[in-house]
Amino acid sequence: MKDGVHRVTVGPDAAGNRLDRLIAGADVGISRTQAQALIEAGRVTNEGTGPSGRTTIKEPSYRVKPGEVFVIDVPPPIAAEPVPENIPLDILYEDEHLLVLDKPPGLVVHPAPGSPSGTLVNALLAHCGASLSGIGGVRRPGIVHRLDKDTSGLMVVAKNDDAHRSLAAQFGTRQVTRAYRAIVWGHPHPPTGTISGNIGRSMRDRKKMAVLKEGGKHAVTHYKVIRPLGRAASLIECRLETGRTHQIRVHLAMIRHPVVGDGQYGGGAAAAKRHGAESAAEAVAALGHQALDAYRLGFVHPATGKSLEFVKEMPSFMSKLAACLESI
Repeated sequence: MKDGVHRVTVGPDAAGNRLDRLIAGADVGISRTQAQALIEAGRVTNEGTGPSGRTTIKEPSYRVKPGEVFVIDVPPPIAAEPVPENIPLDILYEDEHLLVLDKPPGLVVHPAPGSPSGTLVNALLAHCGASLSGIGGVRRPGIVHRLDKDTSGLMVVAKNDDAHRSLAAQFGTRQVTRAYRAIVWGHPHPPTGTISGNIGRSMRDRKKMAVLKEGGKHAVTHYKVIRPLGRAASLIECRLETGRTHQIRVHLAMIRHPVVGDGQYGGGAAAAKRHGAESAAEAVAALGHQALDAYRLGFVHPATGKSLEFVKEMPSFMSKLAACLESI
């Protein structure tokens, strides 16, 4: 499979075929399995339709029509297996079965196109060696759950397959306690509430997620205001009932209280002016990432059966930002 952008036009004889079969049958060196993965990743668009000129097609079974032109964006290949890298880790707890760490903002969890190295997985391989659980695959050893690159906070990592299976089951049945702190623009009303809305990949920008009227995956976020931060922002707590990509960020943006510093979903420095906090714009821009931190994590230890709960202090970048906003 050659990386780059490829275009495939539907001829009269191909009308009615599945999209994944069309791509696999074209002379671009892409197998049907690869085509399905690219489609599901949002890397195939239908050119010339939709309000923005292109529509992302997310279903491999989409039936193509004569004259349609599909654009396939194939990312560069990444190494088959990540290699150990000496990256410092902030480990709060570790035994032979698992470890709990505090991930800093800016650290990608596992290798992916655009981030082939320098990830948490590379750091874990250096720290744990071959003891990491292999259930997650060669590119995601030990990884039971994820945090966005620019979200900081607590994560649990499995060091063997039994621990991985137990922790994954707890996440799947919502037995894990997870709570996040976020600094958001504005003052949410009511101060305690629930946000629900199916989340899926945005039809206009494949790099973003969105609340969809049709399709997507069921998502529920519970929030409560901890305290207002001056006239322009609030410190809130969020708890997840589901765990979708970018869930908290997308849901808070939907109710018009985006996370401060989250330029992808309307919470960047430009939002400071809209909320009467022009003097904080420089501090928000300097932050370079969203003010979102996974501060509480609780689960049952896979081997001992004991309940474990970890709570971390607010990171200094959030404390400084909160102080800045409170002064306005």
